Amino acid sequence: MRDVLHAKGPIDRALPSSAYRERGIHDSNGGLGARQLSVIDGGCKEAANDEVILRPLDRTRPDVPLATVEISPPEFVRRRVIGCDGLTAESIQTVSHAKIECSFHGPTHLLVIYEDGARTDGQTCIQGMPRATLRRFARKFTFVPAGYQYREWHELRVLSRLMYFYFDHAKLGLQSDAALSHILLTPRLFFEDEDLWHTAIKVKNLIEQPELAAEPYFQALGTVIAYQLLRRHKSGIRDQSPTRGGLAAWQLRIALAYIEKHISERIQLASLAHLVRLTPFHFCRAFKQSFGMPPIRYQANRRIEHAKLLLAMPTMSVTEIGLTIGFDCSSSFTAAFRKATGFTPTEYRRSFG
Repeated sequence: MRDVLHAKGPIDRALPSSAYRERGIHDSNGGLGARQLSVIDGGCKEAANDEVILRPLDRTRPDVPLATVEISPPEFVRRRVIGCDGLTAESIQTVSHAKIECSFHGPTHLLVIYEDGARTDGQTCIQGMPRATLRRFARKFTFVPAGYQYREWHELRVLSRLMYFYFDHAKLGLQSDAALSHILLTPRLFFEDEDLWHTAIKVKNLIEQPELAAEPYFQALGTVIAYQLLRRHKSGIRDQSPTRGGLAAWQLRIALAYIEKHISERIQLASLAHLVRLTPFHFCRAFKQSFGMPPIRYQANRRIEHAKLLLAMPTMSVTEIGLTIGFDCSSSFTAAFRKATGFTPTEYRRSFG
């Protein structure tokens, strides 16, 4: 299921394939103002309030993304998409631990952003490169140049989240940069980059909070991502390098596994610090250096992300989900979810209708 997020208003329900949806903002004269973000996915009907216009997919339009990653079975994931001329970003949430296969071969560059994830088995392949079988890939990236074939399959250990970022550097006005053009011909599997990660989170925020989704800002983020890939190559940054002053890889694994296991509980900092052999003070400082936030806020964010996965499945009520992730009552869960996402849990669930 794939949803489209707009610059204003709540998340719209998923639509049939073979069309795209476009939202405009009405100006003071009643006309349609600047076009915002468009996406493949839509029907062929007109909205009653004239704010949302749905038309059949027109592949001659430059702002319609022509290719996105194919995921099979499609019912095992929830997809949200924003896009404009030369840029498309998708947020993917898995809703099953069953085997999932992904493939892409298109005219745009693809950056795979693994927010969280672990697999018991699987492979990741880019044309011309050795296969990768990495089991844990949270906070990592894979870059697929335009025209390269990309295939990946997982037997997931945990429900996972990732983003696909598609971009055409020529349409971003970067075709004259010969160095960038050369770097964007180099595929890379499972690398880490802290600066790129922070930019990717800004893209995620646009997908999750459509009221922020102004096209110029989205295009600016696309340009930043392209040049961060260039900077990374020029500076010779090593893959999987730890953040200076942050937690070591083994400490990250232990701390994050403990937080996930106790997601609904009030975690004591002293317990986490003891697990990674640090004092509470040094643990908090190192954790914030690694994630840009203290551990308590990280756990609160993970609760909301876990709630999103549960809301995508209709088997639990909103009240049950709130209790499951550690809230005392439905009202406190609703308030926290609205603060984090801009929507109530019910509004968010309706987007998967």
